[in-house]
Amino acid sequence: MIKIEKASVMNFEGAIRGARNPLSSWDRIDSYYDENGNYILGENDLSLAKRLCKAGSDHRKFIRQILVSVDITAPLYWWKEFDTYKVATVANSTSTMHKIHSKKFEAEDFSCDCLTEGGMKMLESMIEYLEECRNKFIETKDKKYWLDMIQLLPESYNQKRTITMNYENLINMYYARRNHKLAEWHVYCDWILTLPYTKELFLQDTGV
Repeated sequence: MIKIEKASVMNFEGAIRGARNPLSSWDRIDSYYDENGNYILGENDLSLAKRLCKAGSDHRKFIRQILVSVDITAPLYWWKEFDTYKVATVANSTSTMHKIHSKKFEAEDFSCDCLTEGGMKMLESMIEYLEECRNKFIETKDKKYWLDMIQLLPESYNQKRTITMNYENLINMYYARRNHKLAEWHVYCDWILTLPYTKELFLQDTGV
């Protein structure tokens, strides 16, 4: 399970302006903001952006200045793989250390949509024990029950993070993970292609 929400894309205008600095070709800028405040790439700017992306990472530096902020809720096992791409990303996450005992453990807190019947029974048993530890910790404040929760927490436990990254991060993730066996990566890569101009810029021979 993965939930992606509250995405916003910023600084397209600055990135395109910077892309024209090397040849001082600012007079060819033909992009504009529409009535909804969206930045629309003109024919000249889109052509330049596509050429730079196709030329490879040394030339597409401008996409590192296109920023994305998004809230993602995903299981811990997915976040471990996402963290491979920590270069130029920033994340603030919900805290298991501080808040693990603040609400009842429920099946909805875990990514369990692909579990077999036996796997689901095992998870239900774990949830029951985690909830028992949570109640004992709240009652006694004995740290041993808190440690049981922390050390037994399944990797299917869902965590929410607010992520800030750029289009360079996204293009690397897309080409590295689009064929991954985890369904979460397929949902994530499909989401990438819903962002402004990612299809035009990424779905060509980029040298990635």
